[in-house]
Amino acid sequence: MRRKRKTTTVNSRDEIRLGEKTIRYDIRRSRRRRKTIQLTVDRNGVHVAAPASTSDRKVRSIVRDRADWIGRQQAALRDIPELRFVDGEAIAYLGREVPMAFEQVRAQRVTLRFDGSRFHVSHPADLPDPERSETVRFLLTNWYRDRAAEHLPTVVDRWWPQLGRDGAPKILIRNQRRRWGSCAADGTLRFNWRVMLLEPALIDYIVVHELAHLTHMNHSPAFWELVCRTMPDAQDRRKRLRAEGRAMPF
Repeated sequence: MRRKRKTTTVNSRDEIRLGEKTIRYDIRRSRRRRKTIQLTVDRNGVHVAAPASTSDRKVRSIVRDRADWIGRQQAALRDIPELRFVDGEAIAYLGREVPMAFEQVRAQRVTLRFDGSRFHVSHPADLPDPERSETVRFLLTNWYRDRAAEHLPTVVDRWWPQLGRDGAPKILIRNQRRRWGSCAADGTLRFNWRVMLLEPALIDYIVVHELAHLTHMNHSPAFWELVCRTMPDAQDRRKRLRAEGRAMPF
């Protein structure tokens, strides 16, 4: 049996000032990460993933060097409107835009229904807009989680013969804020319910990526060789996934 590796993670926050501009960022240090320092920008801020031994000084230097890039990413995100959960607005499901239709009804609660091409929301006429939006967000989140629980096992089953081990994997659906998925040393696969917003090709990439960790619990050259041998256009899908992730709602 493979021994579970310790993957101590330390979270902290820091900031740098560049003239009149301040860049605030959080740092996630992990013993699983050997060399590379990854910098990402999303709606929740600037994030740095680094090896456990990386000094604050080193991180500050990288953030300072990438300041222009960070600014461009933040500007691009500002151009992408936030979901307001109103009539006529669209939200992604398996990579396609699905419109939402709202209807006022004589009822005490909000309901959500998907007919294959449209989300139908029924809500009390006197429900305040902020409460309605928050309730719809909650209902949609649960709906996507249920779809993920149904869909992801079939995707894993499709790739399991090429990358799996003996036995059946345990699949969990989680609300991970910065990961599409993860793979534990015991073979448990955890996936972010938000993968259901993505096109199927990108969901396949996420599954292949996590299954490859059953063989290589790192991001070594051997890991990437296995991913690309299994999925020849994996690097292209990875780039598209990064772009999708930056604009992801919720």
